[in-house]
Amino acid sequence: MENDQGVLVDLYVPRKCSATNRIIKANDHASVQISVCKVDESGRSIPGDHISYALCGFVRSMGESDDSLNRLAQRDGLLKAVWSANRS
Repeated sequence: MENDQGVLVDLYVPRKCSATNRIIKANDHASVQISVCKVDESGRSIPGDHISYALCGFVRSMGESDDSLNRLAQRDGLLKAVWSANRS
């Protein structure tokens, strides 16, 4: 929540899971946040240029975190042809 000056006044702003869009509660100790840096042509990381993904404990307990991270990274253009919606 913001006040009249546009300053955040909430002490705790919950995150949302990048894979399921669920709110990550404060007592979800199985959740993780992974930052993937972007690299230049020579393979060096670009300082300050990264994408963060938050995965809730529900996704991790089902064993879907790897698949979800691949899907999200492919959507953002970090991976190519790794994930497809068809499961055989």
